[in-house]
Amino acid sequence: MFLIEEELKKLPGKPGVYIMHDARDEIIYVGKAVSLKNRVRQYFQSSRNKGVKIEQMVTHIARFEYIVTDSELEALVLESNLIKEHRPKYNTMLKDDKSYPFIKVTLNEAYPRVLFARQMKKDKCKYYGPYTSSAAVKDVIELVRRLYKVRSCSRSLPQDFGKERPCLYYHMKQCTAPCTGTVSEEEYRGRVDEVIRFLNGDFQETVDQLTEKMQQASEELRFEEAMEYRDLINNIRRIGERQKITSYGEEDKDVIAAAMDESDDLRDQEAVVQVFFVRGGKLIGREHFYLRVARGDNKKTVLDSFMKQYYAGTPFIPREIMLQTEVEDPELLEQWLTARRGQKVHIHVPKKGSKEKLVELAAENARMVLDKDRERIRREEGRTIGAVHEVEEWLQLPGINRMEAYDISNISGFESVGSMVVYEKGKPKRSDYRKFKIRSVEGPNDYASMEEVLTRRFTHDSKGEFDSFERKPDLILMDGGRGQVNICLGVLEKLHLDIPVCGMVKDDHHRTRGLYYNNVEIPIDTTSEGFRLITRIQDEAHRFAIEFHRSLRSKDQVHSILDDIPGIGENRRKALMRRFRTLEAIRDASLEELADTESMNARSAQQVYDFFHKKDETIEERKETQE
Repeated sequence: MFLIEEELKKLPGKPGVYIMHDARDEIIYVGKAVSLKNRVRQYFQSSRNKGVKIEQMVTHIARFEYIVTDSELEALVLESNLIKEHRPKYNTMLKDDKSYPFIKVTLNEAYPRVLFARQMKKDKCKYYGPYTSSAAVKDVIELVRRLYKVRSCSRSLPQDFGKERPCLYYHMKQCTAPCTGTVSEEEYRGRVDEVIRFLNGDFQETVDQLTEKMQQASEELRFEEAMEYRDLINNIRRIGERQKITSYGEEDKDVIAAAMDESDDLRDQEAVVQVFFVRGGKLIGREHFYLRVARGDNKKTVLDSFMKQYYAGTPFIPREIMLQTEVEDPELLEQWLTARRGQKVHIHVPKKGSKEKLVELAAENARMVLDKDRERIRREEGRTIGAVHEVEEWLQLPGINRMEAYDISNISGFESVGSMVVYEKGKPKRSDYRKFKIRSVEGPNDYASMEEVLTRRFTHDSKGEFDSFERKPDLILMDGGRGQVNICLGVLEKLHLDIPVCGMVKDDHHRTRGLYYNNVEIPIDTTSEGFRLITRIQDEAHRFAIEFHRSLRSKDQVHSILDDIPGIGENRRKALMRRFRTLEAIRDASLEELADTESMNARSAQQVYDFFHKKDETIEERKETQE
């Protein structure tokens, strides 16, 4: 038994991270401390003014644990990682884990490529960005390939010279096809050097060349071609306005400000953080981020939490960060960001002049985004958390967070499969979805199949706290009425588990009409958000099972006929299908035709011929089953 007063006495006076758990052993808060002994004790001292959020959180703490570190900086890094991993309820959480794209020139290859990249690595490649728009990056890459005809394939050159025919880009005149071995490394590198000059901002030579081609095409009355050149010139000029090479020596800044919704009709506050990206003295873009904020937090707390989560995930850190207000431990944040960047990072709050106006502009934009999206936030709240609350009221079952739903799919008992879908706080948690291939049931027996699925789910040996099977649901939803519910209750009783089970009852038109719970069918309002949530869960479980079943049927149709023939591997199977197109054509082919097929020899042709002609009856049976 965990006795909080006793455990508080054992806390060390060292830096580290503390982790708060509730009665269900879920992590509800993660924090860092210079002295664990002093910091954690403060939560349980009644004389301190802790604020609304902390007072509420303390009432839910059942136990705590801690990790000692060598320094406060190590504690900050560990805190950031744990918050991102566990997403605790009482931590201010960044809702959008965005990463910003780069253009990558693979100078570490003999024949470099121009690629889309999400991370900047130390791999001897050249990176341009970051960009605020993936579409902008793709536009630049496409334009570069059209202009300079550099390759986009993943072939390893020069090792793969001549192994395959040139791809479609060569025939579209968008690649010089170095894969053929007819383009020297020096000639190709010349094109790459032009690409680098282009990405560095040296556009004028390219614009002059395109202008000359445009005028020539126009004089020769090739107006469509002239329009293409005109559009290319316009694209280049637009790109030139927003594009800068990433260089740690340039004066780059991020400007960060927040706006908070302080209304009382939401369980948690909403906040928007606006980031302006200033690169080389130019404002090249902006982005906003939504955060879930516990009641009682202020802008200082919001900005502090945002910076830890945002800069832990973005590959580029500027030299200067301008903030709307001071944050906790700015010196420690500077130290951490400096270590990540490799050069000194400055954090400050401008008090006057153009810098202060830029921060005010970021704050105004954050407020506008929050005002514009307030209705969307409320609608989303109603579709998810609000819908869950309606289900709680119908069943008189408070505290529903995680719901699991199950379904069985088969065609006349062939390849029966089961699906498990998971919803948390009214939203699908797809990383926890699971598929089951029925092992012990012959024929179309949905009840027996469901019993196997549930037994395997609740007796599964978990691989750790991040395994989907580790966490038990607050409510199980069965796609059916009394029969399916009783199957589930029987499994839970055998395993000594106490989990509420509810059936989703359908009418004669296969539409949900009510919930079956505690031997009673509960009618539900078909216009409510709770009804729509139940319908979405039911449809999702059905869709997930059908997709799995369809994939198994598809694999079996290929495997059961050709891959069962001795000596016929993947290459020969593909060669047969390329030539004959259908299984019937392969079966009807003569021995000579089979032997004349690419990758085939006399022995393998004989094996295919014998397989189809000696086992016609078996083949037909298999095909009928698949159909």
